[in-house]
Amino acid sequence: MKQNKVRLATVFSGIGSIEFAFKRLGIPTEIVFACDNGEREVEYDKEKEFAEIKKLKTIKAKKEYVDQLYLGLTRSHNFVEESYLANYKISPDRYFQDVCLLDGNDFAGKVDLFVGGSPCQSFSAVGFQKGLEDARGTLFYEFARLINEIKPNVFIYENVRNMLNHDHGNTWEIIQGVFDSLGYDLDVEILNAVDFGIPQKRNRLFVLGVKKELGIKPVLPLKKEGATQYTMQDFLINNCAFGNFTHTASGEIQIKKSSGPVDDRYFLSDAVKRYVLKDGTKNWHQRGRIDLPIARTLLKTMGNCHRSGVDNYVTQDGQLRMLTERECHRLMGYTDDYKIPVSIAQAYKQAGNSIVVDVMMTIIDSLIKEGLLPVGDSK
Repeated sequence: MKQNKVRLATVFSGIGSIEFAFKRLGIPTEIVFACDNGEREVEYDKEKEFAEIKKLKTIKAKKEYVDQLYLGLTRSHNFVEESYLANYKISPDRYFQDVCLLDGNDFAGKVDLFVGGSPCQSFSAVGFQKGLEDARGTLFYEFARLINEIKPNVFIYENVRNMLNHDHGNTWEIIQGVFDSLGYDLDVEILNAVDFGIPQKRNRLFVLGVKKELGIKPVLPLKKEGATQYTMQDFLINNCAFGNFTHTASGEIQIKKSSGPVDDRYFLSDAVKRYVLKDGTKNWHQRGRIDLPIARTLLKTMGNCHRSGVDNYVTQDGQLRMLTERECHRLMGYTDDYKIPVSIAQAYKQAGNSIVVDVMMTIIDSLIKEGLLPVGDSK
């Protein structure tokens, strides 16, 4: 008997929150493909280049075409790809650079679960009128297009919670209509990381889509039952040395109390300390607090030392310091076996852009209970 592998595909893949969720749960996966351009800015004629790609016969040829295109457009390195490949088993020819140039027809019927998000953008049409066509010109269109081409049984879409109100509700009206036109039933919820055992206030919009033909109503878990409520202090390296923030066989976070060293670079100088503790200016005010038991929402720019009204600072040995990049990854649900191969600045950015792993784990559990993922033994 061998255990079935969940066929997983992601776009806007980041550092792999859903991939790490499966890893913590010990559920075998086959990563069909991943795709992320690492926030590199490139300009090209999308319709022209995609038309050229469609002429090519193989996945390998299409990937090589896009890789060469990027080499000619930017010298910037894809640091997200570097982190992803350091942590997950994926065929080298299945990591793609650009969602706009990815042909989903190559993977039709080969994906069980499709996951991604997209930047929040306005739509030109008022209300839902033409389905997928109303979303053209946006990165959401690319996510929806790939759903239409791949036809996964289940998809998870994540975004900022304000998407529901974006552009006076027009954005969400179109998104909801597009998903419906593609043949998927939806459950839509705002989920907070703190309800899933992670000490961080992080509200995000989650959309769970299930093929209508399956006849199973999608239901997102609103919280994790029986989740241990840690504090931010439990996640700090000075209270839990590197290597002692692990997980059990069932995926639960496991913390061994121990004292680990924190480099001097993370401690604030007197001048920076005075700045971050200011409540604000005459045009902007937010109460600054430190040593919070539940962290403020982690930002991708947190390495820049924002004021304590929007960032997280802790006291150690009578001094004030910022969170380390490892602690930020912990606060996103990445245990210490997650490798960080990039610079400190890139690591902060990647943690702040990620989705909380423990939220994804609970969604996976609910999908398994509903029989929507092929988990179990096969002959």
